[in-house]
Amino acid sequence: MAYPRRLLTDGEEVLQQFRPHWKVLLPALAWAMLLAALTGVALAALSASWRWWSLAVAAAIWLALSTRSVVNWWSTTYILTTERIVVRRGLLARTGTELPLESITNVLFNQRVVERMLGYGDVLVESAGSQGQSRLEDIPDPEAFQSEIYRARELRSLHFRGTGAGAARDVVAQLEALASLRERGHLTEEEFTVQKRRLLAALPGRARGDADARAHDDEHADHAHDDEHADDVAAHLDDGEGGPTA
Repeated sequence: MAYPRRLLTDGEEVLQQFRPHWKVLLPALAWAMLLAALTGVALAALSASWRWWSLAVAAAIWLALSTRSVVNWWSTTYILTTERIVVRRGLLARTGTELPLESITNVLFNQRVVERMLGYGDVLVESAGSQGQSRLEDIPDPEAFQSEIYRARELRSLHFRGTGAGAARDVVAQLEALASLRERGHLTEEEFTVQKRRLLAALPGRARGDADARAHDDEHADHAHDDEHADDVAAHLDDGEGGPTA
């Protein structure tokens, strides 16, 4: 069953969706084989009137012993999206875990010899914050899943960096427009400072620092230009006072 689109955020896409490895079904398969052998012996030994009863008893025993593993396999889903890892468990009573990609600090996988032969293992996801470590069990091809998580996390971080850089460029453009209005006398120095602080406050940390530094450089250049202009005027006045008199 595909992950419902209504549970995805705007622009979020599902990269992988799968159930646990079929190894989870091995207990059910083993019980089925054992009960089939016992039922065959019973059918050969019992009279015709008891054969149907033996089949019914064998089926009831298999359901009692195997239902748990089959339901656990069917009702457990792992989903990797462009923004998070989602784990859903349960058929009637449901539980869910979500791990944002940007909070993931490390991904480890573990495979014993038999697990490597059968192609499954556990993946340990370490996250910043209160969640700490999350173990995802019975993952098919855990090494490939680990690589896919790292790739999705890198794309997510590039998205955030790109968003921050775009915001910084936009704010710098607005600051340059404010500086132009100030130079033409449409904004006072106090109004320029208030608007500048408002724009910088809306930026994430690194982008804010970049835009602030750019704005500071522009402001410093403006003051240097004003000082240079004042020096030229003073020099011109000095030349006029030191020239010949009539």
